[in-house]
Amino acid sequence: MSTEPNGITMRSDTIKKGDARAAHRSLLRATGVRETDWDKPFIAICNSHVDIIPGHVHLQEVGNFVKECVRAAGGVPFLFNTIGVDDGIAMGHQGMKYSLPSRELIADSVETMIEAHRFDGMICIPNCDKIVPGMFMGAMRVNIPTIFVSGGPMEAGKTESGQTVDLIDAFVAGAQRQSGAISAEALEAIEKAACPTCGSCSGMFTANSMNCLAEAIGMALPGNGTILATSADRKALYDRAAQRIVAMAKDFGRLGPGHGLLPREIATAAAFDNAMILDMAMGGSTNTVLHILAIAAEAEVPFTLERIDVLSKKTPNLCKVSPSSAYHIEDVARAGGIHTILGEVMRGRPGLLDLSCKTVTGQTIGENIAEYDVRGATASAVARALTRVRPGGERTSQAWTVPSVVAASRSQAAGLALLEAEGEDPDDGPQGDGHTPGDGFDPFDVIRTVDNAYSQTGGLTMLSGNLAPDGAVIKTAGVNPKMLRHTGPAVIFESEEDAYNGIVFGKVKPGDVVVIRGEGPKGGPGMQEMLAPTTAIKGVGLDDTCALVTDGRFSGGTAGASIGHVSPEAAVGGPIGLLRPGDIVEIDIPAGRLSVRLSGEELAARRASWTPPAPRFTRGYLAKYASMATSASTGAVLKWD
Repeated sequence: MSTEPNGITMRSDTIKKGDARAAHRSLLRATGVRETDWDKPFIAICNSHVDIIPGHVHLQEVGNFVKECVRAAGGVPFLFNTIGVDDGIAMGHQGMKYSLPSRELIADSVETMIEAHRFDGMICIPNCDKIVPGMFMGAMRVNIPTIFVSGGPMEAGKTESGQTVDLIDAFVAGAQRQSGAISAEALEAIEKAACPTCGSCSGMFTANSMNCLAEAIGMALPGNGTILATSADRKALYDRAAQRIVAMAKDFGRLGPGHGLLPREIATAAAFDNAMILDMAMGGSTNTVLHILAIAAEAEVPFTLERIDVLSKKTPNLCKVSPSSAYHIEDVARAGGIHTILGEVMRGRPGLLDLSCKTVTGQTIGENIAEYDVRGATASAVARALTRVRPGGERTSQAWTVPSVVAASRSQAAGLALLEAEGEDPDDGPQGDGHTPGDGFDPFDVIRTVDNAYSQTGGLTMLSGNLAPDGAVIKTAGVNPKMLRHTGPAVIFESEEDAYNGIVFGKVKPGDVVVIRGEGPKGGPGMQEMLAPTTAIKGVGLDDTCALVTDGRFSGGTAGASIGHVSPEAAVGGPIGLLRPGDIVEIDIPAGRLSVRLSGEELAARRASWTPPAPRFTRGYLAKYASMATSASTGAVLKWD
């Protein structure tokens, strides 16, 4: 690579500078590279447009808009796409086995594209489930300037009767219909209303949890996780991301590694702490634990379940969002967004967050909080205006159908008119003095203060004991208080499908502990999500009397006494694989314990007679994945040495 007169040396010089690269330049010209582009940074736009995923169906338009923004900012944009699996559509059948493994394919794809073509910077446009962490893992590997800017969350749905619903309501209603609890007409009403727009599903499920955590870890701009996919206000976010990535790529070319804004320089141990503190405060998905561990492994940052448990014990739970309450991401946005949650943590737990961590904004996370925490004295006008973003309430698969309320344009006037038409005062918003808007919305209930927290410990809890020697995870924010401690006999199922049928058709009784095993990273393989069984438990009215324990994992939409990631898993001889029907399982969430009432001698005797189950797949990607997958307690990353 050569150093240009302006002092910038770019990675992309490898493919565009010098006589030996004449053929490379010929190929690049054929893609549309102009004669004025050779001294500009080459920016990869890693998109994830997939027509079958609601969170991604609109991303072709988004990707093309980001291309225009990068070009306008002085970069040369190159768009490519990753695969994606829709967890909701893959749920309840063999397709779900491919969901978690797709994370590794996405990470490999990002690494391959960036390293093969020597890009100078990257914008990642993910939205759902495994796509966000997959891109994160790839970004940590290649370690070039990167910004994450998601497709945005879906609007919550409303039935004709006015009931607010989402995807989880549709799953629950399906189970209720199968058990005869509701009519076909009631099911249809919920089904048709649950997912009204493009965007990542409207609750604090895995996709939205990860997009919110991207802000706290410092790799995404404020608003990334909460501005609705349908809002034209996301355009400003995309434009700002384009300007920042071009500037970051130039800084990287001039200063090289160590200037502080590469992914591994941002994603430090302290940044991972900040991300998990946010996760605990907002009651995020248990899947975030799996993904944060995997991302930290790629960043070569030591991060463990034990560390997460320490943070959980210090962090108050300030938010409960669907499936743990009737609130949705659009309500979190209206209450002030992610940086307002961080602001409440900062005020109520001084010193818990590391405010000095650097972020892709060019400011520290502390400076970002000062600008975007709407309850703080220094919040910007833009941050306050973003609390006015509202759903359009119309079915659409298109981005930006709802006028902006921030941009100083005709769009803003239309957006403010929308507020007035809904009976809201455009000047109403969450203020530091506790002011409540005139329509009765209470931002201080959506995002609570530490003094009024749901609990003084985090929304996720790590468990251990003789049933989970290497740990397990539960979303405490979604647990009925009467189920925080529970003891009952094990009713064992060897697959997610068998468990669903057993629950719906009466095999499980009040007081039981449903055990689903053989669904871990190796055993599944692929760690199927257990949303169908957990919603079935709720659908048949057992959610306040039964617990569920699995070596698989849960959807971010899961609530109830649902314990996942039990490690070691059954496929490698973990204690969950040694259980027998009727064994007494003891759960004590406040004490962090998950045990079976068996002596060490009895467990050792059972282990001595245990034989590994035959692999479920002997060819294809799942066979390869199973051969390399590690424990959920280490993020289910792949190892091959």
